[in-house]
Amino acid sequence: MYIQVDERKRTDVLSTTYYQDNSDNLDDRLEQFVQSPVFDKKYSFDGELGALYTPQRTILRLWAPTALSVEVIVYESLYRKEKKRHTMGKGGRGTHELIMIGDYAGTAYKYAITFPDGKVVETVDPYSYATTANGERSVIMDAVNTNPKRWGARLEPIASPVDAIIYELHIRDFTISPTSGIANKGKFLGVVEQGTLSADGDKTGLDYLKELGVTHVQFLPMADFSTVNELKPLEQYNWGYDPQNFNVPEGSYATNPYQPEVRILEMKEMIQGLHDAGIRVIMDVVYNHVYLPKLHALEKTVPGYYFRRNEDGTLCNGTGVGNDTASERFMMRKYIIDSITYWAKNFHLDGFRFDLMGIHDIETMNEIRIALDEIDPSIIMLGEGWNLNTNLPPSEKAVQQNADRMPGVAHFNDALREAIKGSDFDSGNDTGFVTGKPFMEGWVATNLQGGAYYPANRGNYKEPAQMVQYVEAHDNLTLYDKLKISMPW
Repeated sequence: MYIQVDERKRTDVLSTTYYQDNSDNLDDRLEQFVQSPVFDKKYSFDGELGALYTPQRTILRLWAPTALSVEVIVYESLYRKEKKRHTMGKGGRGTHELIMIGDYAGTAYKYAITFPDGKVVETVDPYSYATTANGERSVIMDAVNTNPKRWGARLEPIASPVDAIIYELHIRDFTISPTSGIANKGKFLGVVEQGTLSADGDKTGLDYLKELGVTHVQFLPMADFSTVNELKPLEQYNWGYDPQNFNVPEGSYATNPYQPEVRILEMKEMIQGLHDAGIRVIMDVVYNHVYLPKLHALEKTVPGYYFRRNEDGTLCNGTGVGNDTASERFMMRKYIIDSITYWAKNFHLDGFRFDLMGIHDIETMNEIRIALDEIDPSIIMLGEGWNLNTNLPPSEKAVQQNADRMPGVAHFNDALREAIKGSDFDSGNDTGFVTGKPFMEGWVATNLQGGAYYPANRGNYKEPAQMVQYVEAHDNLTLYDKLKISMPW
């Protein structure tokens, strides 16, 4: 094996002279520059990124236009010490590249990025598709080794999304009960165990889902998240809305989080088991924010670029968790599209639920729709089209009021939810149609017409497939608790 550095001449990278001439307030100047349209125009890159593996060679390619240099740290094994560092060559439009000749499947690596102020940052690959436990190192993976037996083509396309009956579940909660009768409690594999019963003799696992008669299962986030120790998964609890590695399955749901390929294989086996039962899979994706920006690979590789800012330079917080991603920037949009298509192609997913979709821009959602149509036009796109306080013009937000400009993208219809049972806010005391609130019949009927004659200030729907009708989801009160609080008798 040997290493080949790509030393193509690079004329479009920020020069050392630029850094020397602008050393005062360098961080502020660079941050303003990377957020400008000029930066996107000059450095946006539309090629493949990450570890591009074949048995003959692996190309590592990173987009880091503001870096002076980048080294690849290669480790002796998945969990042993550093073995060697290799300087990456400078490619076009802000990329850095290293070609490694030979079979590097299973090799752990990270990047060491040197910035103009002399600061050196170590990070995983933002385009990691496999990692060690807790996402601490990227791993080069041969995807063929992660496919289950009988892993074949996608399911046949569904006739219409309006026929979808969606059941939402959390992988851990679905099977974790001591009385679930499931062997692989809290794991991907536990979801599709068959012939299992509760202590009361009720069906559990896959048999329960089949008994429900649903067409789709929508899983709360299954991609790698930050706040559960994958090696001690029962010590913490989280739904998964704190993204870490967007393209890697969550290790706490695997039977062996130490081995990178196991979580990938077992997630695919879960999807295959559901497909064999005629049940399709929707993945809840959380591209609108990260857990801690300063510790995330996106911010480490190109500081200041991937997150949206207010006019005063502070991070936007429309998500309510301290940061909003900037989907309107070319490379953030590309990142989301690349990630979605990776999951759709490699895991045969049938739909995506976009958390806080109103943080994203319309063009990004439409580009995702186009990319998914090339894979399977029946893949469902649905999301929370709430109008959130982020630094994006209202006309560009992917919200209900702009639904007419996002064909093929559905929105949760919170108006029907509140009409039926009342608002969950203000302690949940508000009532709705089913709890005796007067004069609600007309509003309920309007919400059941699939967008026809609907007030545009609530949602500008053009077809029934753009409305997700529901009365309960994982957020806010359960239907039972809501009714118990608000019932007037």
